[in-house]
Amino acid sequence: MKIYNFFLKGFILAFLIFSIYSCTSDKKKQKKDKEIISEQVINLNVPSFNKDSAYKYLEEQLSFGPRVIGSDAWLKCSKYLVNKLKLWADTVIVQIAPVRTFDGKIFNAKNIIASFNPEDDNRILLASHWDSRPFADKDPLPENRKKPIDGANDGASGVAILMEIAKILSQHKPPVGIDIILFDAEDYGPTEDKKGIPNADYFWGLGSQYWSKNPHKAGYKARYGILLDMTGTYNPTFTKEGFSVKYAPDILDKVWNIAASLGYSSIFVNKKTGYVMDDHYFVNEISGIPMIDIIHYDSNTSSGFFPYWHTTNDNIDNIDKNTLEIVGHTILTVIWNEH
Repeated sequence: MKIYNFFLKGFILAFLIFSIYSCTSDKKKQKKDKEIISEQVINLNVPSFNKDSAYKYLEEQLSFGPRVIGSDAWLKCSKYLVNKLKLWADTVIVQIAPVRTFDGKIFNAKNIIASFNPEDDNRILLASHWDSRPFADKDPLPENRKKPIDGANDGASGVAILMEIAKILSQHKPPVGIDIILFDAEDYGPTEDKKGIPNADYFWGLGSQYWSKNPHKAGYKARYGILLDMTGTYNPTFTKEGFSVKYAPDILDKVWNIAASLGYSSIFVNKKTGYVMDDHYFVNEISGIPMIDIIHYDSNTSSGFFPYWHTTNDNIDNIDKNTLEIVGHTILTVIWNEH
């Protein structure tokens, strides 16, 4: 019995030592793996994002005036965007999208699609909307509420980031196929006094609804998509928006983890917030492509958006080029981490 106890005690002691060593070793390995992943993300040969160049593309969009569908400024800006993208992309398509707005008007919207590495079936979709709202219906001054807005943050900021990315993709071939879509007629939704009309939510995102039902290429598929909206304000906070969590949680985590590894965890906040009816909703719901929305969230406003949302103050004065760089850097790093 004593010999048995001796060997038993020895066996238990050896087992405990092995277990402690094994657990410690596993934890060290997991920590090392995380360090390797982080190091790979940070040290990849990701092209630099030029915030001054992106800011210039934003200024040039605003120079035409409010980009309200059907207006002269809208037409001039569409030509500008197409001509710029033709300098960089392998193919550029302008998709004419017949749409009817909440007030019964009929327009031929223009979805602008630029493709890179068109032969690669492994594709990522990047998007933003290029139109601006016809009504500053959230403006604090009643006399401004029927005026169109510049849409510097709400529209032009995301487009400016994608234009700079398009230029970079023309200089540095990405590891996967990329499609950039600039959706039209996103922001011609019902005014405050028309919110109660039937199917009110479906008068937003008219261009993305049309594209989702009629993709620019038959049978088009992308592994996932990233939508940019309101990505140029000062002191940004990008939270995990509700529909993004619902439809594409893995993609959301991928992007937020990469942003954190780049030092942007205080901006790309690991917090779920409410549902936003944006272009990505229709892409998810209609086309089945999992798509997330990188969209600014402000807990201090009643809308949850930046203070100048849908007002005449959504202008160049309230744009921070550093925010453009943070978002652009993150997106480029996501692309260059694909294979």
